[in-house]
Amino acid sequence: MVKKGLEAEVYLEETPNLQNIADKPLKFDKNQNRRVDINVLKARAKAVQDKENTKNTIIIILFLITLGVTGIFFSI
Repeated sequence: MVKKGLEAEVYLEETPNLQNIADKPLKFDKNQNRRVDINVLKARAKAVQDKENTKNTIIIILFLITLGVTGIFFSI
């Protein structure tokens, strides 16, 4: 007779002890000692904003050029 379907071995051992992992303290020392300079944050924010502004400017210029070219094309 051929067995089909559930052919899994069941292990009835102890459940793993997760108490040791839960007792470990979280590592906060690295984040607590660092100070953040407001000027660095402002510079990062300005760099991101400048990049977005240049991207938006390029898109608007390309749109206006395309609009102008289609207008000239259809007026001829």
